[in-house]
Amino acid sequence: MRSNVDVKLGLVALSAAALVSSACTTTGSATTGPVNVGGPRVGNVQGGAAQGEQQPQISAKAKLAFEDAIKAYEAQKKARSWDYAGLEKKFRAAADADPNLAEATYNLGVLAERQGNTKEAVALYKEALSRKPTLRQAAENLAVIAQNNGDEKGAVAIYQDILTNYPDDASSRARLAELHRRRGELEKAIELSREALFRDPKTLQAYKTMMAVYYEQKQYSMARLIALRATKLDDADPEIYYTVGLINLAEKDALKAKAQFKKAVEVRPDFLPAHYQLASMAMKSENYLAAEEHLRHLLQANGKNVEALMNLGVAYKGMGQLDKAMGVYDEVQKLNGDMPELYLNRGIIIGLKGDPEKAISLFKTFIARKGEAGLSMDHPVHKLIEEQEGVIKKREEDKRIAEEAAKMEEEMKKQEAAAAEEERKKKEEELRQQQEAAKGGGKAPDAKKDEAPAPKKEEPRPAPKAPEARKPAPAPAPAAAPAPAPKKSGGGDEPDDGL
Repeated sequence: MRSNVDVKLGLVALSAAALVSSACTTTGSATTGPVNVGGPRVGNVQGGAAQGEQQPQISAKAKLAFEDAIKAYEAQKKARSWDYAGLEKKFRAAADADPNLAEATYNLGVLAERQGNTKEAVALYKEALSRKPTLRQAAENLAVIAQNNGDEKGAVAIYQDILTNYPDDASSRARLAELHRRRGELEKAIELSREALFRDPKTLQAYKTMMAVYYEQKQYSMARLIALRATKLDDADPEIYYTVGLINLAEKDALKAKAQFKKAVEVRPDFLPAHYQLASMAMKSENYLAAEEHLRHLLQANGKNVEALMNLGVAYKGMGQLDKAMGVYDEVQKLNGDMPELYLNRGIIIGLKGDPEKAISLFKTFIARKGEAGLSMDHPVHKLIEEQEGVIKKREEDKRIAEEAAKMEEEMKKQEAAAAEEERKKKEEELRQQQEAAKGGGKAPDAKKDEAPAPKKEEPRPAPKAPEARKPAPAPAPAAAPAPAPKKSGGGDEPDDGL
């Protein structure tokens, strides 16, 4: 009996703001990372340079190498096809050509972060700041890393430090606006975003924060308008398409939402929030092949994501790949053996493999770990237990029927064997009698003696004659004359009175 009931755990969603793009230039915005770091201080500046600081001279060789690397990056960005190894080689050549070229080191940090190497990115950002303390973009990226790791206090300290040294810095204001949005301080977030746009109308992060605020306030028309403006600044930013997809979901338009999420992963294949949404939608529609693709992206970023692993097992089960599903559940067992849903899903697979007793045991373990109070009477596990009990009952009934059929077959074989033995004995007796008759010269017994005589052939009866025409009855004969009276005896004869 094949069951369609599975526990599809809610995948761990990452907020749109937690994953932001990072341009490979000295004016790029930051991306996420799980490393908790503090931010270095940025020196006091005037006119974009630290007070008393002399801008270092960059060698011509380093400048040419850096320009070549930037051109390669822009070409790959336009083609939406990334060769990170090739870009790293180009920026490394520029950085090695002149140690004063801190921007090349910064961009190496951006590339490392893009590939998930956050620790390496942090080291490169710090190195860039040591070479050029006024490179506030590196400090901002360190703040975003701290922010996304949950160290909002550290992130705020860096942003405030940047604003102290660069009062007109729009990007740090936009970052602070995003922090206020996360805290639920939506009006403050809008205020800081507008201040950032007043100082620099091309501050993309300010648009994205405002877009997210209007989405949370369910002002979908305003959110779309802001998204349109943001797209004009950067049509390759996945967050914009992702947020529009969320708006479409809120408006119950799943097809449009799916198209926006796909657009997000087209412009940024490693954009996890869109993969999460696409995986969830694929699981709901039971498109398990598509779900597997997006779940794999989530697991590439975090191989210990038990929710993603659990759903991958469900996807394999849906595709009929039961052994693969059990293999995934084994991985979940190692990571979190106390997860109740693990026992439910393993029980489903065991039931499909034909071991109802073990399946029921796993279902009961799920109930025990979940707690009776936490399960409603219509929870699927109760139906699953009934199904497996039905399998056991049917198996026992089939066994009883098979045993009875075997007994009947054995009895029939015995009867057939007895009849064959009787026939054999009869033929042997007939043969013996024939042999004895031949030895004694007598007439061999008629083998057909006991046979019933053949019925006599009935001769055909003559056809009945046609009835003759009936003759008229003869006229009645005249009545006879009365006999003469007898003579009286005695006294002699008297004369006859003949008349």
